[in-house]
Amino acid sequence: MSFWITSWPYAEYVKHEWAGAWINTAFRREGGPLASKLIREAVAASRWYYGDPPELGMVTFIDAEKVRHKRDPGRCYVKAGFTRLDKLTKGGLIVMQMLPGSMPSAEQPKAYGPLFRRLSCV
Repeated sequence: MSFWITSWPYAEYVKHEWAGAWINTAFRREGGPLASKLIREAVAASRWYYGDPPELGMVTFIDAEKVRHKRDPGRCYVKAGFTRLDKLTKGGLIVMQMLPGSMPSAEQPKAYGPLFRRLSCV
């Protein structure tokens, strides 16, 4: 069991340096396939849903104090194709980024249905 949220906030409302990028807002895996495989599937589903990714690709922010990790926080993201950036956010979060060239091809999610939907907060 796992879940993933991709958001694409309006750049003018974003206060970090990656305004315009897709954001992996949440990811949790409770067993099953490797996290890196699930991450790549979720990025492929995001491409299928949103279309061409923005120039800045996708970013996620990791609080090292709040994740369970075996070696280093975000290792599963690196295995999935994300790069750990040298810069931290103002709040001290680790920044991971996947640029469009590293993304898997668009693919419809296997569980497409009522739980896979677009929420708009305008």
